[in-house]
Amino acid sequence: MRPEGVSAARRGAVAGFTLVEVLVALAVLAIALAAVLHAIGQAIDLTAGLRDRTLALWLAEERAAMHQLKQDWPSLDTSEGTTEFAGVEWRWLERTVSTPVPDFRRMDIEIYPAGSKDRLATVALFLRKP
Repeated sequence: MRPEGVSAARRGAVAGFTLVEVLVALAVLAIALAAVLHAIGQAIDLTAGLRDRTLALWLAEERAAMHQLKQDWPSLDTSEGTTEFAGVEWRWLERTVSTPVPDFRRMDIEIYPAGSKDRLATVALFLRKP
């Protein structure tokens, strides 16, 4: 028995979404969610890389300040070593070269993560003969 005044077409219009429509909506949401998660992963990787480059630059500047405060006259060669800074193991390379001015030497300080060949920071400084 049908209620009076309700046609068959009208009953079909209020029935809701079809299964296909719901599945398409879920597929669109899944694709959007995957894109958002991928973007979040890239942002996390970028943040970690930025943190490492910042720490490497701080370490290079610290080593440069140490040489300036010691007022030493480094020999014309290359030295390297490792150190722990901010809970991370780092490798540093210091290359000293002469300049056209006899009383000045240039020192390039390069910082690498321990066990890596990827340079993260470089600082150049000029040291005056004491």
